[in-house]
Amino acid sequence: MSSANHLQDTALRYFLEVVQSGSVSLASQRLHVAMSAISRQIGGLEAHIGTPLFERHARGMVPTPAGDILARHARRIGLEAEQAVEAIRALHSLQSGAVRIATSDAFANELVPDVCAQFQRDFPGVRFEVLVSSTSQVSRHVLMGDAEIGLCFSLAPVPGLRVVHRQSAPVVAVLPPGHALARRRSISLAELTRHPLALPPAETAVRQVIDMACARQDLELNPVLVSNHVKTLLKYVMHSGAASVSSEVSVRHLVASGELIVKPLSDAGMDVRDIEVQALADRSPQPATAAFQELLIARLQGA
Repeated sequence: MSSANHLQDTALRYFLEVVQSGSVSLASQRLHVAMSAISRQIGGLEAHIGTPLFERHARGMVPTPAGDILARHARRIGLEAEQAVEAIRALHSLQSGAVRIATSDAFANELVPDVCAQFQRDFPGVRFEVLVSSTSQVSRHVLMGDAEIGLCFSLAPVPGLRVVHRQSAPVVAVLPPGHALARRRSISLAELTRHPLALPPAETAVRQVIDMACARQDLELNPVLVSNHVKTLLKYVMHSGAASVSSEVSVRHLVASGELIVKPLSDAGMDVRDIEVQALADRSPQPATAAFQELLIARLQGA
């Protein structure tokens, strides 16, 4: 007997089985319950309601109009009972287990650990494994089964992966509050290159966007510091007064604290990148993974 059956009234379960099978004898076989017990429960229902629920024919039991109404009610109760059991089981599965995430450096310093901590406040039994690597390696980790969730900037479609969530991630200028360009509503790359710059290396997606835009304008980039570590770039900007480039999500926490500011870049092509939450195309996530994925997407959207 399923768990949902335990949440239904015995008389209703017996009644509905007779409706579905068309006879007390067949219902008895399916339920493994004596015919007399089924008849007694149905008789009790009819006495309580005050009207017959079946017409007894030689070919079997046929619900009366009142029986049809009660059958619809019983089916609805059965469905609600099944949904309740599924919800309880899903809740139980959120109390333990592991969520494995592959992410690029831009999200590893603040967003991912913060979302993990927020999730564990509600579900303290859930553990996390976080792999930090380049964007191309993030997708590979998901494909190889090293992680159920991939978080990175988009490059190109990857066969076998499903994009669960995508949102625009335009490149913005990152400045300390006292920078000479801090009062501008937006900044051009031509203006930005006149000031000391701390930039990610040429192989990164954000640097490629900047390099292509600069090449179209014959702008020369001479960064005073290059690092593949986002935190190093941002700390250098805070301590030195230089500028950098990033996505808004990567520096949202520092902007909120007043340590840095961001300005839109007015050049064309700054919005070609997207943020992607990736998963395997042919696999449904476990409840804990699915719940964490929902929270992660909400935080990406600024909720």
